[in-house]
Amino acid sequence: MADGPTVRRRRLGAELRRLRVAHGFKLDEIAARLGVVASTLSRIEKGKAPIRTSYLRNLLDWYEVDDPRAKQLLVDMAREGHRKGWWADYDDVLPSGFDVYVGLEAEAKALRAYEANFVHGLLQTRDYATAILRGLHPRDSEEQIDRLVELRLQRQRKLDEGTPLDLWLILDEAAISRRIGGPVVLRRQLEHLVKASAWPNVALQILPFEAGAHAGIDGPFAILQFDLGDPDVACTEGAGGIVYLEKEREVRTCAEVFDRLRASALSPDASVAFIESVLTMLD
Repeated sequence: MADGPTVRRRRLGAELRRLRVAHGFKLDEIAARLGVVASTLSRIEKGKAPIRTSYLRNLLDWYEVDDPRAKQLLVDMAREGHRKGWWADYDDVLPSGFDVYVGLEAEAKALRAYEANFVHGLLQTRDYATAILRGLHPRDSEEQIDRLVELRLQRQRKLDEGTPLDLWLILDEAAISRRIGGPVVLRRQLEHLVKASAWPNVALQILPFEAGAHAGIDGPFAILQFDLGDPDVACTEGAGGIVYLEKEREVRTCAEVFDRLRASALSPDASVAFIESVLTMLD
C-alpha cells in the first residue's frame, strides 16, 4: 500500500520542503509568490493536501529543478496524490481532517496504539462501534451513524489483506470494563478481542488499574510506520480533532512512551486471561 495517494503526497511535500530550504526560501515568501496563504503551502509540504499542477510548475522553476527525470518523478507524485482513496466514498460523514488519518492507516505497514477509554476502532465489532459512534455523534442520523460504522469496518480489512497490518495494541483496563452498548454488546466485543489476540499480526496487552500512574496517563496515541523509508507519524485524537506529530523527536518520544507502557502492561497471554476474567463478571 506504500504507493497510495497519502504516502505520495507526503513524499512530494517532503521533497518540496527540502528544495525550498536548500534554496534559502522562507515559507511565507514562496506562499506569497504562489498567491496562497502560508498555511496552504504548509499543508502541501506536510502531505496533507494535493498540489495544483500550476503551483508545482512554478515551484520546480524557482527551485531550479532542471533534470527531466527528477521533474517527471515529482509530477508523477503530484498526479498520484490527486487520486482518491477508497475512503473518499465516505466524505459526506468523515470528520474534518480524519481523511488524512484513514489514508495514513490504509498505507501503513504497522500500527502501535494505546487506548484508554474504549477498544481501538480496528478491533471493534459492529454493535460496539455503533454504540461508540452514537455516543460521540448524538446529533447524527441513523443513516450517518451507519455510514460511519461501515467506514470503520472497511478500515478493518487492513488486518487481513495479503500483506496485513501489524497491530500492537495496549488497552487500559477501563477500555474493556466500560459497558459500552450494554453487557451483551460488551461480551461480544471482548470475545472478539480474545479471538483477534490469536491472529499472527496482532499483539494485545491490557494495562490494569493496579499499574497506577503510567507513561500514557496523558491520554491515547498511535504511531504509524511505513515502508520504503517514509517517516513514522504519531498522532493523538480528542474533542478538537487529530493532532499529527511528525518531527523525529516527537515520534521518538511517543515510541519511548509506548515501550514503557508495554513494560507496565500484562503480557499478551496474561492479557487474554484478564479479558476472560472480565467476561465471567458479565454473566
